This record gives sequence, structure tokens and C-alpha cells, in this order.
Amino acid sequence: MASLTVRTPDGKVRAISLLKRLTSIGRGADNDIQLEDTSVPSSALHVTFDGTRYEVGSLGATFQVNGKKRDAHALSTGDVVRVGQTELIFARDDAPRAPPPPPAPPRELTRTSSPDSHTSELPGVPGRELLLLRRLTAFSERLLGLYDLERILEGLMDEAIEVTRADKGFLILMENGEPRIKVARNVARENIEDTVEKDRISDSIIAKVVKEQKALIVADALDSPEFNKSDSVVNLRVHSVLCVPLMQKGDLFGVIYVGNDRLVNRFEPKSADMLTIFAAQASLILQNAMLVSDLKLDNTELRRKLEDQRYGDIVGACQGMRDVYKRIDKIAPTDISVLITGETGTGKELIAREIHRRSPRVKGPFITINCGAIPENLLESELFGHVKGAFTGAVATKAGKFQAAIGGTLFLDEIGEMPLQLQVKLLRALQEKIVYKVGDNRGEPVDIRVVAATNKILEDEVKKNTFREDLYYRLNVVTLKLPPLRERGEDVVVLGRFFLQKYAREFSSKARSFTPSATVSMRKYGWPGNIRELENRLKKAVVLADKPLLGPDDLDLKPENLEPIMPLLQAKEEFQKRYINEVLARNNGNRTKTAKDLGVDPRTIFRHLEKLEAEKTGRPLPPEEGDELL
Repeated sequence: MASLTVRTPDGKVRAISLLKRLTSIGRGADNDIQLEDTSVPSSALHVTFDGTRYEVGSLGATFQVNGKKRDAHALSTGDVVRVGQTELIFARDDAPRAPPPPPAPPRELTRTSSPDSHTSELPGVPGRELLLLRRLTAFSERLLGLYDLERILEGLMDEAIEVTRADKGFLILMENGEPRIKVARNVARENIEDTVEKDRISDSIIAKVVKEQKALIVADALDSPEFNKSDSVVNLRVHSVLCVPLMQKGDLFGVIYVGNDRLVNRFEPKSADMLTIFAAQASLILQNAMLVSDLKLDNTELRRKLEDQRYGDIVGACQGMRDVYKRIDKIAPTDISVLITGETGTGKELIAREIHRRSPRVKGPFITINCGAIPENLLESELFGHVKGAFTGAVATKAGKFQAAIGGTLFLDEIGEMPLQLQVKLLRALQEKIVYKVGDNRGEPVDIRVVAATNKILEDEVKKNTFREDLYYRLNVVTLKLPPLRERGEDVVVLGRFFLQKYAREFSSKARSFTPSATVSMRKYGWPGNIRELENRLKKAVVLADKPLLGPDDLDLKPENLEPIMPLLQAKEEFQKRYINEVLARNNGNRTKTAKDLGVDPRTIFRHLEKLEAEKTGRPLPPEEGDELL
């Protein structure tokens, strides 16, 4: 990231990040960077970024770079652009690392020698300020890629003490409107551990800087009537104090407080200027570090919440899924047959894998076969295998899925699509635990567990004679019914975030989260394709995303695609119809008992059944007793 440190004629200093491809600079209010300098035109300069380098150019104003007049200039860290009476100092965090500077002279020698004696000056840039710019650049490069907040804070204070030649320094950040010491360091780059000393520093000097948001220098604190009774002056035994604000977008979020123990080393106005410039650059580094630290905490919290809402590889914590998890815990350790039911896309194979993973057969294979995806004439061979010459094309003996699953679990997906004549052979294999290859009379024993799944209602298929009743009861020892996504409440958002994070990493996408309107739309949509549809929509949105927040349009959840809102009266009628049907089913169609259970007149149940019959046949509903009086 690049930034410009702006120093105005009245001595104010602020740091501004360059976040756009083209940044306009001038006195006018419509500029990205507005300069409060009457000698600067309304539109003065622009800084462009082509993805590799930053370049400053004129919009009609005359400007200098490092003391030389320019029309355009490719910027490097430390370049000083002067327009009117304002200076713009360019810095870039991702610039190539410079070779390390030569070792600094001993501290006492540095203090007694001229600050500019070892620094060659650039035109228009005093030597001490050039030294500061170089120190800032080196400091930024050292912290590049370092996101340990504690180390950054300590390094920042060590640098502030070095820049101002102070004896001790404190980094103070605002928390809930109150100043709190985060780092206390001395000239030896050691932490000050005296808690009493640290606790008493928040006093009148800091309060004044926080209130006025301006740098404050007290050259002789012990002689100052305003501050000689200050807690920090008395407690820290300092003779000279310098305190500058840390600003971000016009708001104060902390201060840097440094002090000197000896009067001979008291701070001068130039020291305040140096620390103010340093603070402007340090604010950017500190804000970035704090942001990364907060993001790490957020990610840790998100991961913790996600773990709370996961069951193995399955994401979701609605009551319906929790009931499924409880049943898995009970049936997984056994070899009992399981039938998983649910709409297409609800994750039946994931459930089957989780049963296998939690069973004693976990070290054995998990074999899947989709009974609806293989032609009828090949399905038997796929299940049981075949011998060489059993049919045209059988050029070698081949084992089937049953043999491959020995010692593990065989998952029969879409079992409702299996042809009737093959259901007989499957039933025999399940009962005897012996399979016969196509073309072979010798049986092979198989030690497997069978888990089946279907999106059909097998009871109805049995009634229609398309599925064998004996096979149904053999498979359906325990049923796991998966709720559709539309009935899983907040799980739809949890799953959406899971897929977003997964595919954002996979495709290096900018997408990071959802807009509030997107989460509302996700909850409202019916998701006929269930989790599979949600995953596919998220994958597409992440690949095409050009912004960090995905909206409803990115997920193709336009208002016309959402489920229409049902009038309240109609919703009540639909619920009443479903509920009466459920109670009737529980009572095996006994109308009198159903009326008693529901606490209604039996005529209500008879009328309900008449309405259902009328809907099925299309005939008009017979008039209810008393209708002729209306």
C-alpha cells in the first residue's frame, strides 16, 4: 500500500492512503485529497497507479519533486512533491527492500553531534527530515508482513524514542473513550514493568492532547506552572515531555508520549515536527496491524462457531439435523441397515459417509453406486461382478461393488430406481450375505454394511408394485429423514458462508461475505435444489465477484425468483389442512378419534375430507348443512 504524508503551510501533518487507480489533488472540495493552501489551484495534480508503479502528473499546476520542476514523475519512497506551499511525501509499503543502513553511531555520540552532520541533503529537503524519511521507510519495510500486534507496538515505540532521542516512551490507545497504556519502553529497548508508574501516566498532559488533537511540547516540565504538578512529570521524574496524537480519518485513536530525564536533552519544536511526521506514518502501520489482529480474532470466532455447527463434514445445527446426528450416534457403531430419505440435494451421501466414519468399519472401504445412473442391463454386473464370457464384452472376470466393499460400507444411492427383477437378487444377497457373479453358480460370502438412500417415498412405490415390500423392510430397519434446506432456518446462511469461504480460497476471489439483503433473500428463497443448488450458486457468484460483498443479484435471487408471500388466511388454511392430515395418519384414518384429539366437532373432519375429495376429482364441493339458508 502507498500513502502521501501532507504537510501544509501552517505545519499540520496528515497521512492519506492511496487506494484508487487515479487520485486527484487540489484545493477544490471535489478532489480525493483536498489541500488547504490558497496558493494551490482548484485542480492541481493527479497520482495514477498502473498496478506496478505510481506516477504524479500535473493538472495545470506547477510542481517540484525533490526540488526539481517536473511535469510528470514516477514516484519512489521518500520523494517529496511540492505544490504551492504544501509538501507531499510519498511512501510505499510494498516497495523492494533497500539494503540495510550502516550501523548508527553510539547513542551519546549521536546526541552531542550535529543531527545533520552525517546526512547529505536533497534539494528542498533538510537533512534531519530526510533522515526521518529514511528511518520511516526502513521501519515500514521491517514491519512489512509482520502482523504480531505486540511486536509492532514495541517496535513503533522503540523507533519513536530513537527519532526524538527520548529516554522513555509510552504508546497509549483509546478504549471506550479512555486512554489505556499498551506499551511502555525505555531507551534500552526494554519494557517498563513498574505498574504504579504506568498507571499514573494518564493525566493532564495527555488529556489536553486528546481534547485539542494537537501535538504538545513541554520543554521544561518542572518549571511549567500548568504541568509541574502533573502525575506523569512527578512520577516519571521527567524534565521534558512531548506528546502527539495518533489520527485516522480525522479521529484520534491514541497518543505517543515521550519524556527526557535530563534538562540538557529537552525537546525542541523540531522534535515535535519529527514525531508528528512519524506519528502520521505510524498511524497507517498501526491501523493495519490492529485491523489484521481484529480479523484474526474474527476468523477464530467464526471457526469456533462453525465447529459448533458442524458434525464431522456436515454443516448445520437446526433441530431437524440435530435429531439426525443423535440417531447417527446410536446406529453408527452397529451393522444395522439404514435407509436415508430426503429430497434431491439434501446431502444423503454425506450422511452415509458420516455413518461409515463413525462405525467400526471406518478402516474399510466406502463404496458408492448410483442405482439410477447405470443402465439396467449393466447394473447387475456392477453390483455383483461377472465372469469372463458371461455376456458379450465380458473379456475378463471382474468383481462387483459388493466384493469391493468387503470389510466396509456399501452405499446404494437412488435405490428406488432399481428394476424389480434385480431387487430379488439384491434381497437374496442381503439376506444370505452371499453374492453370485453374472455367469457363475458359485457364491461368494461378503461381510459388508448396506446403507441405502432415495428421494422417493418407498411406501408409495410398494403400493404401486414398483418396489418389493420385503426388500423395503430389509433396507428400512432404521430411517434417517433429512429435512429440505427451506426447513433448516439459519442453516442456509451458515452453509452459504461455508461455501463462500471454501470457494473464495480455491479461486482467489475478492468475495468475503454477504450484504444484509443477500442473507434476507437466502432465507426467503425456497431452494428446490437444496444444498446442491446453494453450492452451485455460491461457486458461480464467487468466480464472477468483483466486490467483497455478494448481493442478491450475484446469487440470482431477484425478487421475482423468491417464493411469493402467502396471505395469512391462506397460510392458516394450508397449515390446518396439513395438520389434520398428519393426525389422521397417526390415527390410521379414524375420523372420530382425530376429531377428539383435535378438540373439534367430527363434522369438521368430515368436511375436511370432502374438500380433499373434491380437489382430487374436480367435482364441486357438496353444500354444507345450512348453506341453503344463505
